[in-house]
Amino acid sequence: MNEPYHEEVQDVYTFDLKEPTLKEVNVWPCTGRSSSSSGVSFSCPHVFLCLSLLCLIGSLLGHPQCLDYGPPFQPPFHLEFCSAYENFGCCDQERDNSIAAKYWDIMDYIDTQGHKLCGTYIKDILCQECSPYAAHLYDAENPRTPLRNLPGLCFDYCSEFHFNCRSAISLLTSDKHIQECCETNKTRFCNLLHLHDEDYCFPNVLKNTALNRNLGSVVEDRKGCLQLCLTEVANGLRNPVLMVHANDHTHRMFVAEQVGVIWVYLPDGSRLEEPFLDIKSIVLATPWIGDERGFLGMAFHPKYKYNGKFYIYYSYMDKNRVEKIRISELKVLASDANKADPRSERNLLELEEPAANHNGGQLLFGVDGYMYLFTGDGGKAGDPFGKFGNAQNKSTLLGKVLRIDVDGKSPDGKPYRIPPDNAFVSDPKARPEVYAYGVRNMWRCAVDRGDPVTKKGRGRIFCGDVGQNRFEEIDIIVKGGNYGWRAKEGFECYDTKLCHNSSLDDILPIFAYGRNVGKSVTGGYVYRGCESPNLNGLYIFGDFMNGRLMALQEDDKTNKWKKQDICIGSTRACAFPGMISSYSKFIISFAEDEAGELYFMSTSYPSAYAPHGSLYKFIDPARRAPPGKCRYKPVPVKTKSKRIPFVPRAKTVLELLNEPSTTKPPKKPSTPTAAIPAKASTVKSTLSGKKRQKIKAEAKPHKTKQEEKVARVSRTTPAPPLSKKNSSHLTRTKKLLPKKAALAKEKLKKRRKESR
Repeated sequence: MNEPYHEEVQDVYTFDLKEPTLKEVNVWPCTGRSSSSSGVSFSCPHVFLCLSLLCLIGSLLGHPQCLDYGPPFQPPFHLEFCSAYENFGCCDQERDNSIAAKYWDIMDYIDTQGHKLCGTYIKDILCQECSPYAAHLYDAENPRTPLRNLPGLCFDYCSEFHFNCRSAISLLTSDKHIQECCETNKTRFCNLLHLHDEDYCFPNVLKNTALNRNLGSVVEDRKGCLQLCLTEVANGLRNPVLMVHANDHTHRMFVAEQVGVIWVYLPDGSRLEEPFLDIKSIVLATPWIGDERGFLGMAFHPKYKYNGKFYIYYSYMDKNRVEKIRISELKVLASDANKADPRSERNLLELEEPAANHNGGQLLFGVDGYMYLFTGDGGKAGDPFGKFGNAQNKSTLLGKVLRIDVDGKSPDGKPYRIPPDNAFVSDPKARPEVYAYGVRNMWRCAVDRGDPVTKKGRGRIFCGDVGQNRFEEIDIIVKGGNYGWRAKEGFECYDTKLCHNSSLDDILPIFAYGRNVGKSVTGGYVYRGCESPNLNGLYIFGDFMNGRLMALQEDDKTNKWKKQDICIGSTRACAFPGMISSYSKFIISFAEDEAGELYFMSTSYPSAYAPHGSLYKFIDPARRAPPGKCRYKPVPVKTKSKRIPFVPRAKTVLELLNEPSTTKPPKKPSTPTAAIPAKASTVKSTLSGKKRQKIKAEAKPHKTKQEEKVARVSRTTPAPPLSKKNSSHLTRTKKLLPKKAALAKEKLKKRRKESR
């Protein structure tokens, strides 16, 4: 959350371990002249920091990175001086002009012969600050590593430079040691500038096709898995089910926990001590692993900035002990912009839930200004309600996408209007709120902001619909659409009779996957942010059960979607300050902030009361936006509550690299799944049947006999028992039991003899 800043002071790069910054120093004001042995005249300028040239990063491999520790970028304007890097590198026009000025300051002290002999060498060396591999050339990939005075040069190039322009060394660095030892000793000088990996020294790095083939594109591994990185934004959350912003230019983030508490996170990363809303006394939520009930949805009114209205979706139990879903409107307190008024609640809609699962939960506003509500099919398994199930029955609101106008009332007294163009307003057998149907349990939907330039895709609503026992699917919602359930699951038939009905006319998913990929889809977002331009247009989503992250890319010609896995935590790709290599396995939800940057929430222990949830932000390590492009100035908000500073728990890649290795590295997983921190409580899951499932929570040694039942938190039916062959603690208990039984038997015999 904390944005790195850079401040132009003079011309050397230094850093603060707590918060990396870029400090630039103009070091070339010179007086006096000296003669070189080659007949080329130079002066002896400035004073530099004396830093070690031989400190390397250890196990860290070279990767594209700038001297401010960020990824390279595409300069927004033409570079006049260091033009070799105008398509992709580490300099914008301002930095390019600064390097050019430095070059001409140097050349003022060089005679005509020196211009011809040394001009190109000096320009090349100065322009390595603009190289996409600048950090590697200067040993700056790790903030704890001292910076080189000069970039790493290949030995042959260095030898030529020393032979022709050795007197220029005193202009490029004022390090007394280098000046005294190296102006006359080519071997010592070039050994100091030597890089252990010859491919990365200049100019070899420009000629290496393997390094430059896909430079600036999202990095893929050999299997085509996209290499992205994460930063930890929040932790200690109890099953964080959503994060939303108010679109009021304050850039606050509102994170809701399943128990019914909403927290406010400020742009500086801190959290307010007092919650925005706390209705846990009303919300129906339990500590059972896999309970799908609770606080499930929230959306701010498009005009929240002016009317202070927002909407929530939660489970509750009425006075008659009937479980229901409630959708209601609330307002923010006039006296505190960071506190909702719980007394302002106005009920819009209540639905009776036949079962505890498949509760839906998504609320969002479309670009048309109407509110969309996504309900589950009522629960149990196979939508067993009525002849066709709830989802295919347009006279019920379960298993549907609903669309209402919250800015008015209906003539029949409903606290909302029906949009006049809703799909079934003229059908007497259908509820007028229904916008689309045939939905099983859509878990997390999002509106596409559209391409930042062309606006292509704007307004599309993407949803992940959780499958029964074969397929998970991603859908784009259209008016009047039938999404097939229970006739179909994914692309395949589920109910044979309904499936072969000629009037089904269902809309197929844009993508579906089977149980070999995952077991419970969590819908995501199309990336439309600023900071990672490579990701523009990618629909990023995940699977709750196995922690897999995935992306869909649309083919503009065929309109078909191609799926790629996303891999997190590559040591090489993510070796940037603040980036982490692991995340909690159970992916609950995705989110975007007011600037359009993408996040996801997950937990290591899927219980509504377990504080093991975290919030993570996606980062593309291959390319960033040009400096200054993504800056925004949040509208200040007066805070009455104490600010709680963010304290990260996950270790960064750089911290892990700097740790002494005491154990063997873990085996690399064969499939791209979440890397779970060793210190966090983790949950292993296996599917051993079609209707029931258990997840074993990893416990402390003295609690190894405990076994907890888990419903598929993925908003699906109860699942089968955990396979004992996959449960190490059960196996261990089995082996010990015969010994204990024998001892108990012997003691019993002894007591009987004594009693006789």
